Amino acid sequence: FIFIGVYILFFFISIFSTKNGLKIIKKFNLLQNIRNEGPANHFKKSDTPTMGGIFMIIPFLILLLIITINLGSLKLFLLLLTIFGFFITGFLDDYLSIKKKENTGLKTKEKLILQSVISIIFILLAYEKNLISPLITVSDSWGINMNIFILPVSFLVLVGISNSVNLTDGLDGLAAGCSGIVFYGLGTEILLKEQQELFVFSILCFSMSGICLGFLKYNSYPAKIFMGDTGSLSIGAILGSIALLTNSIFTLSIFSGIFIIESLSVMIQVGFFKITKKLFHRGKRIFLMAPLHHHFELKGVKEQKIVENFWKINILLVILGIVLKINL
Repeated sequence: FIFIGVYILFFFISIFSTKNGLKIIKKFNLLQNIRNEGPANHFKKSDTPTMGGIFMIIPFLILLLIITINLGSLKLFLLLLTIFGFFITGFLDDYLSIKKKENTGLKTKEKLILQSVISIIFILLAYEKNLISPLITVSDSWGINMNIFILPVSFLVLVGISNSVNLTDGLDGLAAGCSGIVFYGLGTEILLKEQQELFVFSILCFSMSGICLGFLKYNSYPAKIFMGDTGSLSIGAILGSIALLTNSIFTLSIFSGIFIIESLSVMIQVGFFKITKKLFHRGKRIFLMAPLHHHFELKGVKEQKIVENFWKINILLVILGIVLKINL
């Protein structure tokens, strides 16, 4: 019952913090700039309050800080520092975007360097202290021993998921809804391990799931507030770092199917365009626009319908991951 209680508590904390945070954001005129390359119908979203991730992540960081102080856990301390690092990176990106009145704040290279430095510090310290296992557990009976290759895999998980959540955050309620579902699945999967020392990570996952659901009250279509990179980069970092510390990489890769597909669609689109441009002197595209949700938008599918269907697929992926965990 404690896990359900945490979920409900942070659901209401999130509603309260987002409602009051919305007033603060409006007061300081922290409004969204829409990129020119996006779908034309997104220009109506210009001047929507953004940086709502501040009011999602800060309650979580406070909870994590309290737990870390009480338990004195190195795992939790590393988790706290890593998430805070990604939070500051996202905050800087959002703030500079608003200040410059453009859709981009930090340059892509600058953002990636900051994410990489934070991730490398986390991974090397965690690996040195044996907090990350080189054995990727698929089930209770078998796993894949990555040996030293767990280091690049960990980097890919942390930076990859963080950027994938960021890319998914393009439609009202899409990233927040999918994140809430993935956090709930990850919290459940950690519980199924029946390792008492990991229960705290399950509590953290359920708290973030509640926070995402509470934020959805103001972020679902038509969104009154956006989470911005402050929220999306931090959410991805929380998912990736918890999965690494609890050896839940395999199940997270299934739960995060939507995030991964969204990210792959961008990589495929950019790669195909560059290859065809080199071969035929004219770049060609596979999708009408990437990430994938924009492709469906340009196909004429309503935004609410795309988000709803992506949520449904994500729920099925979580069920699949849990079933595999139990039966493999």
